[in-house]
Parts: sequence; C-alpha cells; structure tokens
Amino acid sequence: MEVDLKLAEEKGAMLGRDFLTWLWFKSDEQGGIFKTRKGDDFSVYLEQKVVVEGGEGESLEKAVCTGIMSELREARLGLRTGKKVARAKIRLEQDANEWIMEVNASDFTFSGIKTPRVETNREEGDDPDSAFLEKMFLLEKALEFLDELFRRFVELRLSIHWQGEVDAFRKWLYADDQFQG
Repeated sequence: MEVDLKLAEEKGAMLGRDFLTWLWFKSDEQGGIFKTRKGDDFSVYLEQKVVVEGGEGESLEKAVCTGIMSELREARLGLRTGKKVARAKIRLEQDANEWIMEVNASDFTFSGIKTPRVETNREEGDDPDSAFLEKMFLLEKALEFLDELFRRFVELRLSIHWQGEVDAFRKWLYADDQFQG
C-alpha cells in the first residue's frame, strides 16, 4: 500500500487548524477551565498572538494578530471569513504553574516553550541532575495537557455531537457583543 505523503500532510494541517480553532472557541466558552481524565483542573488560554489563514497557494490569505491583552478582533473577523487558526500562543496553567508556547497547526510543532521556573541553586548533597529532571517533568506535564485537549477534540470530532459543537461555535463567532467597542 502506497501512502500519499502530500495528502497526509494536507489532512494533518487541516486537522491541526481545526483543533486550534476549536481550542480557542472552547477555552473562551469555558473561561479557560478544563479537566484531565483524573479530574485535575487546568486552564488554557490563547493570547497575544494568533495567526489565521485561509485559501492556498497564491490565494493564501493570512492575518497575524499580536499584542499584550489583545482581544484578537482581527483574528476573530478572519474566522468569520472562513480562515482557521494556523498558529497560536497558548498559556497553560495549573495551580501556581504556568507554561507558554507557540503551537503550529500544520505539523503540531511547539516553539518558545517556557515552563515554570526551576530552581537551579544546588546545595551540597543535592542530585546534580535534579534541575534537569524537574525541567523534563514540567515539559512532559505541558504535553500531557495538550494531549488531553487533542484527545477530547478528536473524540468529539468523530462523535455524533460534532454538529452541535459546530453550531455552538457559530453562535460564539457571530455573537454581537464580541465586536463592539
């Protein structure tokens, strides 16, 4: 069986854009609050930078929205015209811990990952690898949150409830109060 890598890449990019677009909607709708399968709360916010795009080839249109405390109005307007989130800066929180990263929808790559601060001052007798191991634990924790969100998205996307989610998304997208001001 021959695999069409170009088609697989296009489908993966489409799924990634759908995921990030859904994540923006869902985090806004739920006030950013999500739960792990174990029932632990964590928060997710898209902020400061969102790139939306639509079309392909020479007709590709892209809008990049950035800014501290930005309401990302131009990006929302881009969604109204059929664009989807191609890249986003995501903030994850749990308890007093915060992770920030940029996610690229086309290939699910992460960049600029900032984890909670790891104490690097060691005292005599401390494991010399402890700071590294803690950093790896924190990176793994962030990826667990993203895995949980993607699992939830895929389960919903493949369920009979997806059309209801699309309807709720449209209601959110076209809510009048989001474009006032």
